[in-house]
Amino acid sequence: MKRAVVTGGAGFLGSHLCERLLGEGIAVVAVDNLVTGKRENVAHLEGRSDFSFLHHDVSKPIEIDGGVDYILHFASPASPIDYLELPIQTLKVGSLGTHNSLGLAKAKRARYLLASTSEVYGDPLVHPQPETYWGNVNPVGPRGVYDEAKRFAEAMTMAYQRVHGLETRIVRIFNTYGPRMRINDGRAVPTFIAQALRGEDVTIFGSGAQTRSFCYVSDLVAGILKLMESSINDPVNIGNLHEMSIEEMAKLIIKMTGSSSKLVLRPLPTDDPKVRKPDITRARTLLGWEPKVPLEQGLTSTIEYFRKKMGIGAGTTGA
Repeated sequence: MKRAVVTGGAGFLGSHLCERLLGEGIAVVAVDNLVTGKRENVAHLEGRSDFSFLHHDVSKPIEIDGGVDYILHFASPASPIDYLELPIQTLKVGSLGTHNSLGLAKAKRARYLLASTSEVYGDPLVHPQPETYWGNVNPVGPRGVYDEAKRFAEAMTMAYQRVHGLETRIVRIFNTYGPRMRINDGRAVPTFIAQALRGEDVTIFGSGAQTRSFCYVSDLVAGILKLMESSINDPVNIGNLHEMSIEEMAKLIIKMTGSSSKLVLRPLPTDDPKVRKPDITRARTLLGWEPKVPLEQGLTSTIEYFRKKMGIGAGTTGA
């Protein structure tokens, strides 16, 4: 049986990835320090002989007994709320954590996949964003701790590939949503759902005209596995092409939850991207991947998860 190490394995994306890898017959070691991850996200996997959990901060050296075939580095705060509250930890997991996980991959002769982000493009001047675009990032702004940590992580991953001949893959993840996002995550979809279900005002930053494209988590994970099994060393965008404004997303969630919530505007955070949409030509042509889950179908599953999590019955809100 092949074996994978998933750093950040108790997080939103990491836990779905662990589940999918196990479904593919690959044993999994989930590594997480539980700063933003939750043990409950992988509780249903514990007790399996092919799954183990290691409570560890990957900014410190990582030791794993036995053979390892894949290392997938997903450890990092990923919500603006998280990395603005944890700026130094974000920089450390992107630098030291990447170095340590690459070192483990080198020692185990394992294939390495880095979870990068659309944030490497910053507030883009090119739209949609292809992998060849170098980005428009403010390195000293408050978001720079996440953007530059991921840009550094990409550079170090490529250095290990060139210098040590390590098999590496880089996925640039665009906005993703689905079950197991935290209620207080701070990103648009979970925030809007939680506010709508409580009957609270739904808060939009700026005018709400800024755009995003939202990919359902199962589509993202399918793309990641295709990339992992490919021979592509260069970065690959994985995301959805359905671009919409933040205001449109908020209104759709209010409608789907049956809420009476009203929209309210808040000041736009510093360096918040005005547009965000992937060019997925590389994923389509090289991986044969594209997203399949329609937005309303994905939102239905996500809203149902939040209802259960918040103890709000179907067809009701907290209004």
